[in-house]
Amino acid sequence: MIKRYTLKEMGHLWSDENKYRVWLEIEVEAARAMAEKGIIPKKAFRTIAKKANFDINRINKIEQEVNHDVIAFLTSVSEYIGEDAKYLHFGMTSSDMLDTSLSLIMKRAAELIDEKITISLNEIKKLALKYKFTPCIGRTHGVLAEPTTAGLKFAVWYTELSRAQERFRRATEEIAVGMISGAVGNFANLDPNIEQAVCRRLKLKPAKVSTQVIQRDRHASFLTAIAILGSSLEKFATEIRNLQRTEIGEMAEGFTKGQKGSSAMPHKKNPITAERITGIARMLRGYAVSAMENIPLWHERDIAHSSVERVIIPDSTILIDYGLEKFIGLLKGLVVDKKRMLENIYFKGGVVFSQRLLLKLAAPVGSRDKAYRIVQRHAMASQEDKGLFKDLVLSDKEILSYLKVSEIEECFDLTYYTKNVNKIFKRVFGK
Repeated sequence: MIKRYTLKEMGHLWSDENKYRVWLEIEVEAARAMAEKGIIPKKAFRTIAKKANFDINRINKIEQEVNHDVIAFLTSVSEYIGEDAKYLHFGMTSSDMLDTSLSLIMKRAAELIDEKITISLNEIKKLALKYKFTPCIGRTHGVLAEPTTAGLKFAVWYTELSRAQERFRRATEEIAVGMISGAVGNFANLDPNIEQAVCRRLKLKPAKVSTQVIQRDRHASFLTAIAILGSSLEKFATEIRNLQRTEIGEMAEGFTKGQKGSSAMPHKKNPITAERITGIARMLRGYAVSAMENIPLWHERDIAHSSVERVIIPDSTILIDYGLEKFIGLLKGLVVDKKRMLENIYFKGGVVFSQRLLLKLAAPVGSRDKAYRIVQRHAMASQEDKGLFKDLVLSDKEILSYLKVSEIEECFDLTYYTKNVNKIFKRVFGK
């Protein structure tokens, strides 16, 4: 009996050794199903299951002559089996084995990816809970806006990555299909029960209908889900890159003992991992476009998609697996500077509290527009280095005619901005 081939590492999953092992797995399962249905002798199946094997060097040598990888593979396997090899690949076409094996490898690759998404989610959740009430400044258009918390930043990441995982799992279900339907998918030389039996043993669903190939919208959906996942990782990495900028300094990648950031400048600590994730995402989006280009094939099939898929499918899974590995490391080593976050909130004397003051002032002034202009005058002056915002406000006699000093002080209270954090976290993480 052929042993099922299981792997730990993504790169090995796409190796020639594993590819041929999965091809063999499918051919043996097809022979088993045919023997059970009486299409081929049971004795022949027992011989196939016992003796079936391959030699990669022999396959490569045969392929140089026949210029057909599947024929080269089957020839090598037949040499191990002997006379009963005439029942191997019985009534099947190359794509029955190729597309079913591709689905199987993609499904197994997806399991590795999904596991790392789950680890990433757990790491983000830890950060969200740790920094749940850590005040930091929110930014819109790259400009200081209003206080929020670092925990809420991570909560946003958590929900987005959760959606990415759900999307990826749906795409994995779409691709987890097999076909053993013959040359143009009409089962002329095969029984649909053969396909059903093979897919059941491989834990795949039979395609409801196929041509000579499984339709490529499934593969495009899978690679698009990976590209979106990669884009979300890039979004998180970009936030870290921005917050690591010297002028901001609120978060940074971990910097290990003995690490060097620049060959020229000893002071440098660069967000190299986050930048690497950014580059990976760019490639993944390009591969997703190529996958969509593969959807329209001529009639029941052509092989315009084949050369593309030999690159984009292994590369996409390997890249996202690597990107997730780097992202997990980035999260585990992330440095959060709470002191710098607080300093940035009170930049220019707390100019970011302007809306709070505006809302407090609007009612006694009797006009929101007038209150806006009063507050804006001091906000702009503070940013032109004409004084600290809070000091300018407290020295404004007009404002003091409407508000007590204690009411003004209240406008600079950070707890105002965190009062609903628990409610948000309950939405995201539950009780």
